[in-house]
Amino acid sequence: MDTLTLIPEVKKGIRIPDALTNKIRYAVIGCGHIGKRHAEMISRNAESELVALIDVKPKENLAIEIFDVPFFNSLDAFLASGIACDIVNIASPNGFHAEQALKVLDAKMHVVVEKPMALNRQDAEKVIFKALQVHRQVFAVMQNRYSPPSVWIKELIETGKLGEIYMVQLNCYWNRDDRYYKSDSWHGKADLDGGTLFTQFSHFIDIMYWLFGDIKNVQGKFNDFNHSNLTDFEDSGFVNFDFVDGGMGSLNYSTSVWNTNLESSMTIIAENGSVKIGGQYMDKVEYCHVRDYEMPKLAPTNPGNDYGAYKGSAANHHYVIENVADVLKGRGAISTNALEGLKVVDIIEKIYSLRY
Repeated sequence: MDTLTLIPEVKKGIRIPDALTNKIRYAVIGCGHIGKRHAEMISRNAESELVALIDVKPKENLAIEIFDVPFFNSLDAFLASGIACDIVNIASPNGFHAEQALKVLDAKMHVVVEKPMALNRQDAEKVIFKALQVHRQVFAVMQNRYSPPSVWIKELIETGKLGEIYMVQLNCYWNRDDRYYKSDSWHGKADLDGGTLFTQFSHFIDIMYWLFGDIKNVQGKFNDFNHSNLTDFEDSGFVNFDFVDGGMGSLNYSTSVWNTNLESSMTIIAENGSVKIGGQYMDKVEYCHVRDYEMPKLAPTNPGNDYGAYKGSAANHHYVIENVADVLKGRGAISTNALEGLKVVDIIEKIYSLRY
């Protein structure tokens, strides 16, 4: 989907009148690919209003003219402006997430933060403590949880239909080359990107944690096959571990795949059967053979592509905005809370502690 595919009122720059109930007022910091997606989903949501956009780059270089809102070149400038705002969506480079979340919380606003919540556990904890102090919410964006295969496998596990979990294998094999790691980009920089698991595969680690819980007894092997001139970190790894709640698992990942993504898949071997979710973004059920169980027909998932506009799980951001409205209006719970965001950071940190 192209960013310009907006509702007509937004495309023309015409404000839609507030509903009888107050709208949730959003600012978005970071106007790149995903930041524009946030802005679009906010503009589409009947209970939400976009009030500002923030980015260090000049406005004319960002292709955000369709959003008729004030623009700021820094978070500090926005916070000093006095614009009424309830929540700030952080879609800036990874290394800024925790620092910016703390500033937003200090200003008594809620936070929606893209993955990862931080690049280390200590910074993630600081964000959680600050949120508790100021009585504000932190929404960690893990939109893969909304895909039909993810919802289905969660229900299958929670109802006990699979029985005891024996083995879980998570495979993430993508292409990320010089089309992605550009010299003027934050991608590939250790302090802003953080590493392959943080930027490319944290969504899938989140799904694994969501389904099976924490890990222990972690072992790993890592290599940099063809990214030595593109990134500051590894491009591939083999990791194995035990789940705290029982069973063993492995994570095999690489961004060295030639030309296009290969797959992101999860295979589960359990007491009562086996299942496999595959496709480029774990968006397809490839195998299901479970005792006394008939596979239901799932809703279609959004198609993915390697370098297109809104690929794979990026098409699920509207669920995140809907969840914010449900929580702030007292209709539901956070789909991915700050503690879950912290645990994904913690698991990646455990794995990366073995790299050197």
